[in-house]
Amino acid sequence: MTVPTESPYLPPATQPVRGVVWALHLALPLLGLWLLLSEPHLNVMWQHNPSHFWMIIMVAGINVVLGGLISQASSRRADARLFLVSMVFLTSAGFFFLHGLATPRVILPTGSVGFDLGQQAGLTVAAGFAFASALPLGERAAAAVLAARHLIRGALVGFMILWGLASLVDGLTPLSEPPLTAYSSWVAWASLPGIVLYVAAAVMMFRLHRRRPSAMLVSLITAYALLAESMAAGMSQHNWHLTWWEWHLLLTFAFVFVAYSAYLQFRREGSSAGLFDSVALSATVARIRAQYDEALEELVEHVRRGEPLAATRLSGKFRLNEGQAAVLDRAGQALANERELSERLAALVDVSTRTRVGLPETELLTDALERVRQAFGEVRIGLVSDGRAHIGSREYDFPGHQPERRDHLLAFPLTVKGRLAGALEVPVGRTPQDEALAATLAGQLSISLENARLYQELDTLFRQYMSPDVAQALLADPSQAELGGQLKELTALFADLKGFTTFSERVTPGEIVEMLNRYHSAAVPCILDNGGTIVQFVGDALLALFNAPATQQDHAAAACRAALAMQRAAAEIAEEVSWERVDDVEWPTFRVGVNTGPALVGNIGSPQLRGFNAMGDCVNVAARLQSLAEPGTVVVGETTLRQLGYGAEVTPLGKLSLKGKEEPVEAYVLTSLP
Repeated sequence: MTVPTESPYLPPATQPVRGVVWALHLALPLLGLWLLLSEPHLNVMWQHNPSHFWMIIMVAGINVVLGGLISQASSRRADARLFLVSMVFLTSAGFFFLHGLATPRVILPTGSVGFDLGQQAGLTVAAGFAFASALPLGERAAAAVLAARHLIRGALVGFMILWGLASLVDGLTPLSEPPLTAYSSWVAWASLPGIVLYVAAAVMMFRLHRRRPSAMLVSLITAYALLAESMAAGMSQHNWHLTWWEWHLLLTFAFVFVAYSAYLQFRREGSSAGLFDSVALSATVARIRAQYDEALEELVEHVRRGEPLAATRLSGKFRLNEGQAAVLDRAGQALANERELSERLAALVDVSTRTRVGLPETELLTDALERVRQAFGEVRIGLVSDGRAHIGSREYDFPGHQPERRDHLLAFPLTVKGRLAGALEVPVGRTPQDEALAATLAGQLSISLENARLYQELDTLFRQYMSPDVAQALLADPSQAELGGQLKELTALFADLKGFTTFSERVTPGEIVEMLNRYHSAAVPCILDNGGTIVQFVGDALLALFNAPATQQDHAAAACRAALAMQRAAAEIAEEVSWERVDDVEWPTFRVGVNTGPALVGNIGSPQLRGFNAMGDCVNVAARLQSLAEPGTVVVGETTLRQLGYGAEVTPLGKLSLKGKEEPVEAYVLTSLP
């Protein structure tokens, strides 16, 4: 199945219907010119010197104003294209004015050759500037144009002065002689380069307009096209006939059209600062956008700091009127509120995601405050002490658990299990959503605080009664507490104290507990540090599993390392005790059995009471090996030894007959590992 695609966007001037209408408007003058030239009786003559002079002066004045405005924009934006466009208007204005001064009976009684040629020469020079303005100037080329702008202006002014003197001072040069009376083909051919340049400039500007739609670009394209048509109309050289007046009208329309577009944009925007920005080079447009982005950021920062009418700080920089500054200020206020809301929502999400089970309460609150203060301002938290919540010198009791307002602060209760646990202070916000967000923050922090304290209780009441691996597995997946199990290869470690019964008969119960705690305090870390899970303490004995529930690749070696470490720790304790005790009661000594094999691992018991354990021949053999071990030694089974690989130092015990086993079992005393 094919997915239909949307039609590409076309700027207004390039949409089919409008494009056809626009092209027809440009084609009509050429059709009129063709009709007048093909039907000479229609090309009537009308000479009215004052009308000609004042029309020239008006159009030249419009050009000067446009050229000046575009030149100012060029200087303000440091843009080479705007400078070149301004030169099109200033060149046309200058030569058009000289053409007007050469009107018969203004300075010269009959006009001059300069009267005939001046405007064609001026339009040709302007065509060069128009073509250059449409080029995609690179950074180096644009910089070179700007560096030479004063020289270019000076050369143009000098050329126009020389042309004026040559055309208007009677008898000075051939240009001041009376006007031409016959058609001159070289004048027509000399106009062709200018026409070509205008057409090329209009085409390149049109391509720019497709990438960057703009009413001012459309006006400029139209102006360039009309200037080309005026040069074509001027090639006929029928002074004072309709074809001659036509190119004057085309020139007038070209510049008035641009002026009118600028006027409409000025009316719409209320400022002349950005009238011609759309015509500028791409690098300039990007720079302007960056400046506006910076200005908007500056505006938002002013508003966030609570400074009124922050936009007025930018009105001078961007030449904004009072209405625009006020609108921009309101827009900045709305944007700041929106951004503040987004930041606060993001802070709430961060507080939620950063709240990890097991994170200490103090660290949790410190981490949350650091993130929250970035969005909510100076937020403070005080926990309950002696039944009261204090933050600095302020005390809160929150009757009915309702928030309290103090000056410019809003306080919310933090609760744990429905009881007051602390207070949260936030600055009073500027929008209605601020209080709701602050209440949500208080609720989130209450949940985090309650979780932290509940977990701390679990850590105290739950973890200390079972192996950390089992506790973590149950916290992560409570379904693992269900009755049942799975068959898994593991290594079982059995250890008990040889001589415990004799020791118990000769000492007090308190000394028995002291001895057991001292040994187990040394043995338990040896098992846990090697990844083992202690599943039973039965009097002086313990059972530890390796590779259950947490998976271990080298569980046999880990169990053996733990067993040897237990014996070293027990030996150190026995040595310490020999110096501490003054009686002749000998402390018991650990003996350890280690065996590897399959076993059923899981939760064994009843729905009311259960425990994590392992059952199977592997575990039974480990218990039997432990019972046969000499005090202070570690006895391992054959399967365990095979998994240890090379380097383990053992002493063979041969085949041992174990209780409950029909076949003898190979056993070894393990003395060291690589």
